[in-house]
Amino acid sequence: MLFTTIQFWAAFIVFLFLFALLRKTKRELLMLYVIVASLGFFYLSNRWLMLLLPATALVSWVLTEWMSEMKGMGRKAMLFLIVTLDLLPLLFFKYGHPFSELLGQMLATNFSLPSIALPIGISFYTFQAISYTADIYRRDFRLKTTFLEYLLYLSFFPLLLAGPITRAKTFFPQIRREPPVSERLLYLGLWLVILGIVKKAIVADYIAQYNDWIFSAPDAYSGFECLMGLIGFSMQIYLDFSGYSDISIGIAAMIGIRLRENFAFPYRSRNLTEFWRRWHISLSTWFRDYLYIPLGGNRHGMFCTCLSLLVTMIAAGIWHGSTLMFLIWGALHGIGLAIHKLFQPFLRDIRDNWLTISVSRIITLCFVILCWAFFRSPDLDTAQQLLTSIFTRMDLNYAETFFAARTTWCILLAASLLSLFVGEKLYRHAEAKFIHWPWVMKLLAFLCVVQLVIELHTSDIQPFLYFSF
Repeated sequence: MLFTTIQFWAAFIVFLFLFALLRKTKRELLMLYVIVASLGFFYLSNRWLMLLLPATALVSWVLTEWMSEMKGMGRKAMLFLIVTLDLLPLLFFKYGHPFSELLGQMLATNFSLPSIALPIGISFYTFQAISYTADIYRRDFRLKTTFLEYLLYLSFFPLLLAGPITRAKTFFPQIRREPPVSERLLYLGLWLVILGIVKKAIVADYIAQYNDWIFSAPDAYSGFECLMGLIGFSMQIYLDFSGYSDISIGIAAMIGIRLRENFAFPYRSRNLTEFWRRWHISLSTWFRDYLYIPLGGNRHGMFCTCLSLLVTMIAAGIWHGSTLMFLIWGALHGIGLAIHKLFQPFLRDIRDNWLTISVSRIITLCFVILCWAFFRSPDLDTAQQLLTSIFTRMDLNYAETFFAARTTWCILLAASLLSLFVGEKLYRHAEAKFIHWPWVMKLLAFLCVVQLVIELHTSDIQPFLYFSF
């Protein structure tokens, strides 16, 4: 059940009404209600594969409780065991079939595991489970939790399908207190939901149609058309996933849980390091804290730092999928981060002004867009055809006819590109204005968004891109 469907919002209104009625009951009963609703939501997405989640929660929580009482090498061995057990289902469902096919080719046999659908959300709740155990191991999180609280942490439905990955120290203190009756938090949630629907259901879904044509057969289009498709996908994936994050964080806010933002104007970044501090923040900080820093981070000289960056980004690429294209995408970002780290001493000497800031933002954005060509392409040949067409068959004479043929698409893309110039200060001002609007204006804004969705909707509801990761 997608967050952009009428069925979900009808169910959520009923859920919210009952949640409000149960607020004054025992905290355990309220948690149990949210858990049952969350597991039911997960069942609609994964059917009986949803049983993996409570099974993971039980094993991980019990073993982590044992580990918290251990010392020395036993504690470290238990950490390794828990992380391995958490990862096994993810590795099997996500990489078992591709790996068995590769092994069969190497051994010249027909051996191959059956292809099994990847349970939606398994990557995100697995990473949350690992972060909880690692934080307990490092004593970064010392709060004792019950199994009911931990199951709520892993199954909380606004986060379940595609994050954002939430840390224990953010989540557990909030569920220990009574959910606040806060109009501001409720209206903030509504603002984020409306914003997310605009990004996803109005803009991303519409521009995705043309992008799909380009990446299915780039050699059939001119260089200009391929460039528009690549820029279109760059905006599509940002609007799609940041839109999902907005809706997810907004729904949680309506229930009384305030989550951290997951995107912070990433396409305004002045370098690649800054980009990864702004893009998919919950995942990038997860890889930083639980892979990059344990690998050595920047503590053992420049060579080890660059190697750690490369390994971390390759792992991030493989996390997205088992194909060569994701590995290339991760490696390109790892190389880019390493180059930025190498030249940082020289870059610090460049004085900031409007010219240097603008040039650095343009260079960073161009590099990120170029890398998206590998991320989106189904194979290396498609990426090569796309980039070859852009760099060798570019003809701006196509621009006028392109705009005439796809006027709405161009307007939506231009509007999304112009939004990159909206600063955080202006965004916060608009957010505060909406929160203080009369409820009639809020209702009108919501109805306008619904009408736009109806006008621009495609024949098939597009799933969120990150559901497949």
